[in-house]
Amino acid sequence: MNIIITISITAFIVLYAGLFKANKALPLTVVGLLTALGFTFTAWNGNAIHFGMMQTDNFALAFSAVCIIGTLLIFLLTQNYFHVKSDNIAEYYTLILFALAGMIMMVSYKNMAMLFVGLEIMSVSLYILAGIRKRNFASNEASLKYFLMGAFSTGFLLFGITLIYGATGSFDLDKIQAYLVDNSKAISPIFYPGVILMMIGLCFKVGAAPFHFWTPDVYEGSPTLITTFMSTVVKTAGFAAFLRLFAGAFAPLHDFYVIPLMVIVCLTLFIGNVTALFQKNFKRMLAYSSISHAGYLLFSLIVLTKNSESNVLVYAAAYTFASIIAFAVLILVKQKTGSDSFESFNGLGKKNPLVALSLTVAMLSLAGIPLTAGFIGKYLMFLNVMGDYHTILVGFAILNALVGFYYYFKVIVAVWFKDGADTELSTPSQYKVVLLVSVAITLILGIYPAIILNLI
Repeated sequence: MNIIITISITAFIVLYAGLFKANKALPLTVVGLLTALGFTFTAWNGNAIHFGMMQTDNFALAFSAVCIIGTLLIFLLTQNYFHVKSDNIAEYYTLILFALAGMIMMVSYKNMAMLFVGLEIMSVSLYILAGIRKRNFASNEASLKYFLMGAFSTGFLLFGITLIYGATGSFDLDKIQAYLVDNSKAISPIFYPGVILMMIGLCFKVGAAPFHFWTPDVYEGSPTLITTFMSTVVKTAGFAAFLRLFAGAFAPLHDFYVIPLMVIVCLTLFIGNVTALFQKNFKRMLAYSSISHAGYLLFSLIVLTKNSESNVLVYAAAYTFASIIAFAVLILVKQKTGSDSFESFNGLGKKNPLVALSLTVAMLSLAGIPLTAGFIGKYLMFLNVMGDYHTILVGFAILNALVGFYYYFKVIVAVWFKDGADTELSTPSQYKVVLLVSVAITLILGIYPAIILNLI
């Protein structure tokens, strides 16, 4: 609870400080986030329940830490970014902090009412952030499309919650699970469509096919830094919420929802990878690849084991930090060239070896090459579902991963083996910190994943 309170108070302080000295927004935000991160460590192994609505167990604390660290790194990328777009940068910081507060609710909810509240706090903030460039048509389109599709998916989620409440008489996850166990042969028929409707609503939030149509346009039209936030931290929180519900409260109904979930996984992997293959724009490629990574993350729900939660944590962390590197480099390149096409990265290895090497590590991790966190994440997901007919699913996923090699290595080839304009690419100090920290985490998790694998 202290984590949410700290982040919320920080958001209000930053908002009011922005009325007087906008240049104080970043230091205040960093202090607030570091304080919130400290609370994730002090509350470790506490398993406190707050008003019967939220639970700060190790699962919630671990995912909260990943979200906070990811957000902190993204804030460090705001150097000379928001100032170019607006003089009132405090509103950017405040909205991101409120979205983060909603995400902390999503990873620690014990009552489905808190899931909805957290989801809406996050979503409303993101609707505004996506369209915050008011004079930019693409940004306006992204915001409108995200809002309309988001409102539609929220209807599915709410209808599902309503049906589940009608069947069980409770929003509490433990009571819902107890209902399924005690009435395994006499479950209300309205419970089943409730589960499917909630699955649809959450699949939209994490960008899983066939509920992914908003993703490419919203990611491309939004400011790149906001896209970074949506593609990494938001997705991590969404999967934590997904996992807490379906691997926890709905676990007794696993045999019921696993078949439609497998269909969603196959569609997500195929559509995400194949569509990314034909992109000529680096930002849209990352958008479609994020769809494919949603498919890999959903592997954790195909077979529920004691390691499912840890596997998602490792994969989510690997994807988050690799993507932060990729988007950070994109921001630098686009500021210099004015373009986010693959050709913009030509010769980057000669212009700035540090940035080029960081991007290479990120692409290797996203592709799942050994000694990177991405490889460990994919390995754990595949290992989780091996056996019986799931071997076919793993084979299908591996084929799609091979497709991913092409478009990730396409970037590496452009960086190191193609000639570009002979212009230097300077790197601000804060960007160097973000790149070095993210690369270090990516390599450490790839070599020694046990550092977080046994946390939850």
